[in-house]
Amino acid sequence: MRAARMTGRQEEGRSSVTGTTGTTGPTGTTGQGATVWLTGLPSAGKTTIANALADRLRVDGHRVEVLDGDEIREFLSAGLGFGREDRHTNVRRIGFVAELLASNGVKALVPVIAPYADSREAVRKHHRSEGTGYLEVHVATPVEVCSVRDVKGLYAKQAAGEISGLTGVDDPYEAPDSPDLRIESHTQSVSESAAALHALLTERGLA
Repeated sequence: MRAARMTGRQEEGRSSVTGTTGTTGPTGTTGQGATVWLTGLPSAGKTTIANALADRLRVDGHRVEVLDGDEIREFLSAGLGFGREDRHTNVRRIGFVAELLASNGVKALVPVIAPYADSREAVRKHHRSEGTGYLEVHVATPVEVCSVRDVKGLYAKQAAGEISGLTGVDDPYEAPDSPDLRIESHTQSVSESAAALHALLTERGLA
């Protein structure tokens, strides 16, 4: 029996907005917006790290939005599949929303696979054309580790022949050559990974 093409959700997490507006917060934090795109395989830890960073930024008074890939698929990209063109369209849509938020002073954290380099580059170029900050973070968890974590059971379903088109297994994933930050989440804790990302934001004058 032929395996069903990948149609389920591939990302986990929730989205929320909180914080205060302004150029600087009460603790001297910058109110400048930016998009932080966390790319990596399913179950790499992207959303977990994004949520940990969001919590820290909110405590410091930043306005933060975590853009959840599942919710985008449901409410903005309903009807799109998981072929290359549909994935590209989905990433471009998410990038547009992220830039809109970032241009209005929000830290837009995007823990979305975005498997193709040209899609991610298109998003970067859009941000650059609008003068909006953009950081690409590669959560470089090996597929062997991701398949053990298997947050949504996707690897097990693919191994059982129930689905196909799983990124990094039987569908391509083009890892970034030169990300702004590469996180090996399998060698450090979530808090350490979030701290490394926070340090990058601080270095770029965004935290």
